Amino acid sequence: MNEQVLTEIQNVIDGRKNSSPETSYVAGLLHKGEDKILKKVIEEAGEVLMASKDGGGEHLVYEVADLWFHTQVLLAHHGLRVEDVISELARRQGLSGLVEKASRQES
Repeated sequence: MNEQVLTEIQNVIDGRKNSSPETSYVAGLLHKGEDKILKKVIEEAGEVLMASKDGGGEHLVYEVADLWFHTQVLLAHHGLRVEDVISELARRQGLSGLVEKASRQES
């Protein structure tokens, strides 16, 4: 995956934080607060599930892109960036999923 695209999207999201909610979708979501953002993430996750049940393909890719975008808005709300997630995925690379999950349960 070209992580640069995700970084560029995150930069746009961060840049819209101070924009007018009337002129920016992202600013509108951020202005409405975490509950509104969470509702969008849940909505998009449901659409991913339905697209998968409908056979996947291009529609599934479209819906996953929407979900990723809205999770990036959620990250921005918390002062986090997509690079934080990429770093975590890199940390897990090469680890057994069972070992990684067990390490989280011990904390």
